[in-house]
Amino acid sequence: MMNNNWYYKRLVPAITSGLLLFAAGLFCARPAAAVDVPTWLRQAAKETLPSVTPETIAVILYDERETTVQNNGEVETTYRGAYLILRPAGKDLGILKIPFDNETKITWMKAWCIPKEGKEYEVKEKDAIEKGLTEEFYSDDRWKELIIPAALPGNVIGYEYHQMRRPFFLQDEWRFQVGLPMRRSRFTLNLPSGWKHVAMWIHYPEQKPLVDTPTQVAWEVENVPAIKPEPMMPDWRSVAGRMGVTFHPPSGATSALGPTNWDQIGVWLAQLASGSLQSTPDIQQKVKEVTANATTWREKVQALSSYVQSRIRYVDIEIGIGGFQPHPAGDTYRHQYGDCKDKATLLSAMLREVGIPSYLALAQTERGVIVPEFASAITFNHVILAIPFPADVPEGGLSAVVETSKSGKMLIFDPTSEYTPFGYLPFYEQENYILISTPQGGELVRLPLAEPTVNRFVRTAKLELHSDGSLSGTVDETSYGWMAARERERLLSSTSMDRTKQLEAFLGSFLRDFHLTRASADNVGKLSEPLALHYEFTADHYAKSAGDLLVVRARVIGEKGSDVAEGDDPRKLPVEFDDTSLQTDDFEITLPPGYTVDDVPRPTKFETEFASYTSQTQVTGDTIHYTRTYQVKKVLVPLDKMDELRKFNRQIAGDERASVVLKRAGQ
Repeated sequence: MMNNNWYYKRLVPAITSGLLLFAAGLFCARPAAAVDVPTWLRQAAKETLPSVTPETIAVILYDERETTVQNNGEVETTYRGAYLILRPAGKDLGILKIPFDNETKITWMKAWCIPKEGKEYEVKEKDAIEKGLTEEFYSDDRWKELIIPAALPGNVIGYEYHQMRRPFFLQDEWRFQVGLPMRRSRFTLNLPSGWKHVAMWIHYPEQKPLVDTPTQVAWEVENVPAIKPEPMMPDWRSVAGRMGVTFHPPSGATSALGPTNWDQIGVWLAQLASGSLQSTPDIQQKVKEVTANATTWREKVQALSSYVQSRIRYVDIEIGIGGFQPHPAGDTYRHQYGDCKDKATLLSAMLREVGIPSYLALAQTERGVIVPEFASAITFNHVILAIPFPADVPEGGLSAVVETSKSGKMLIFDPTSEYTPFGYLPFYEQENYILISTPQGGELVRLPLAEPTVNRFVRTAKLELHSDGSLSGTVDETSYGWMAARERERLLSSTSMDRTKQLEAFLGSFLRDFHLTRASADNVGKLSEPLALHYEFTADHYAKSAGDLLVVRARVIGEKGSDVAEGDDPRKLPVEFDDTSLQTDDFEITLPPGYTVDDVPRPTKFETEFASYTSQTQVTGDTIHYTRTYQVKKVLVPLDKMDELRKFNRQIAGDERASVVLKRAGQ
């Protein structure tokens, strides 16, 4: 994946929560005789608090970003922030982590604590610890970590620091809605004479500037509620209020100051990557080997795509513009590793060798983060490939073919998604935007949501119930599309022992006193084939005995519903499923000798615009036959559909608890 924090590491104040814990004895700062607490912080400490919930750990009293743009495109930004700690868990906010790299310099930093009682504290840059980022293989990203003393309930902590950077894009983003309530947030933009700006408010009502002159504009928001985590919520950036702003130099100024619309961004990326697309003799030889038995367009594309997807390891190596510029295809092939843009570039170079054009495409791994109105490369975090799809090639079985307005049909492929079958899209790219980059311009394309039939799951069980209430039999599960990809990832990243434990944990959610007697899988490494699992088990005391009756739950294993819409507090955010799907269960349970069916549950049917559920229990001779179908048709359930979702899940839960009653023959 392209450095998905490329933008935020450089621009966002990084007071973090829950990352590191420090004992009070580790604080090196001491109360100073005369602490120089700035006026803005003392004023912030006197702010009237917004309404908060009892579990709120802290309130952001003040948040400020002042950005000054120079004529040459360099940017200076001063950050200020103040927190009131409310609960002991808020002490982690006293760890100030300020990111920097070779393009972003920290010129100064300070932090303070105004305790509820006692002397004040001050810490400076000399007290900071410099650290490198460890999640990337090689990067110039680092941070300075400053520990603010006495981050305890009732105390106010504050910080101020200054950064200088030369951005690749003349844009900024003001994120003022976060996981804590915000009393006041302010953004000031200082521009050279003759420059213009365009502001775009996202997920928040537009606010008129408090200051609006030819060289300075300032906005402010007050009492912004926190984004409280909720189960199955969309990515927080897709619902949180923010503002994007683009700076425009005077007409005729050098274009090197960066692209500012989708077309320009597409051309910029195409030019940036053009030098990396050159082939080498080694690549040419490998292409011949990989496509030796491929005769059709589809066979060639699939063979080369599968090679890059499975044989080139993902490793993140980025410095500066390397967050966007791919390494040369020859280097990636020689090393046999690279990140998302490297893998896409290598595949593009290999496709060229067989006469097939392709284009890099910027992508985002979370839905809703990209908004068409704000043309910006800084909100993307991934790179994939768009391959023009010939008119004479049938689309059969390829759900990743999309129609674009400029470029016609395109086959979209993500060589970084290691377990996604050829012709499919990872769930997080579906119903999401990509920017296809060509030398002629960029095209923002919304990728489609797969039909439920693309992601299928079929479970068939043949079981036998015994007179002592025990149950035994076999289960076969077959999955397709992204459901198969998800299961493959689990299997291929686990040892044989881990797989057994995982299956036992799954069965243990529904069965007591069970024994897994056999388990196997087919097509685990064959991405283009359905994934099949087979297992056998016995479960003692499955049926409940009541005199001459046996009570049997017909839905033996598997859950479809959830309690995501339940709870005392009204839900504030939509519900988002990962993907569409079509899931079926078919259980056949043979009755023990001497028993007949006395009562069966009623059929269930519930249909909504986002999902549907049907089930039925039938008896034929000495066999109970329970079937059900669960279908997710849309991935986003809006707030005004929460009551419907709640009823839907309750009906599923009722059906999953329903039982068949057996009685002894002749009773």
